[in-house]
This record gives sequence, C-alpha cells and structure tokens, in this order.
Amino acid sequence: MQHRTIILALVIGVLTVGGLAVRYGDSRPWPRHAPEITFSIIDGSKINLGELQGRPVLVQFWATTCRVCRSEIPELSALYDDLQPRGLAMIAVAMPYDPPNRVLEVARATPLPYAVALDIDGAATGAFGDVSLTPTTFLIAPDGHIVLHRTGRLDFGKLRQRIEKMLPGKSQVTRHNSQGRQAATRV
Repeated sequence: MQHRTIILALVIGVLTVGGLAVRYGDSRPWPRHAPEITFSIIDGSKINLGELQGRPVLVQFWATTCRVCRSEIPELSALYDDLQPRGLAMIAVAMPYDPPNRVLEVARATPLPYAVALDIDGAATGAFGDVSLTPTTFLIAPDGHIVLHRTGRLDFGKLRQRIEKMLPGKSQVTRHNSQGRQAATRV
C-alpha cells in the first residue's frame, strides 16, 4: 500500500510540473525587441547591438561543453560566409560559466568567421531574458524586433530562408557553365 502511495505522489508531481511547463513554457520573459547591450568580443573589440540596427542579426548563446553548439559551428560559419556580404551580422555569446580561456581555445581551434563574445558578468544572458540553456538563438530583424527565439538545434534551411527575406536584393555569384564560360547567376 505504501508503494502505491509513493508512486501516486510521484505521478501527480510529474503531471503537475509537466502541466506547468506546458502552460508556462513559452511565457519566458525574453524580450520582443533587441535589448540595448554592448558585447565584449574575444579580440578585445566591442559591438553595440543598437549600432547593428538596419540589418538582420543572429545572436546565439552557446557553451564550449555543448555538443549541439559545437556541431552547429560549420553550418553557422557557412551561413555567415554566404550572407554576411549582403548584411547579416552574427554574434556567438559564450555563457557566463564558460571559462574565457576555454572559449579562446575553441575559437582558435575552429576558426570562426563571426564575432565571439564573452559574457563574464551575465549581462547578455540577462538582457535576453535570463538565457540558461544552450544553444539558444535569437534572430533580430533589421527593425530591431526579435522575430525568432529558439532553444535547441536549428533548422538551417528555414533559418536561411527567413534571413534572406530580410536582406536587400540577391547577390550575383559567378559560376562556370558546361562550356567552361563564366555565367553570372542570381542566387
């Protein structure tokens, strides 16, 4: 009988917590507009988020110990390399608990084409609604509104389409046709 009571109590507890998570899961206090914040970049420079208004900005909170974060680096790099010439800005923000020397090691071992920021005092995670899970990604539209908040693995196809809609015009890429001649193609 005591076993059943314990099991019943556990089931009720799990259902209660699960119900609260479903009910309140999307009501986290993340901002709807990009916060006024300045990031400290690992090269010693600073990036003021407000100065990037007018272009799409992808901000991803990550950790050196996060497998998903590390596995997404090649796709984030490719996205940045492709779309930065048309205006995309990207900032990878290391979590406050990540030792700066470890962040520098990863950034050197895996050359990252986009800015990598340290958030030693937790100001950035706090400004974006107390980010605690990685990866957590925010896409900020050129008008400064946050149009995407995603925790977990990204769908890079959908993300690319969404960003491309915010960018001016299509870029021209030079390709070679079957006869070896150059042909400009709109991408």
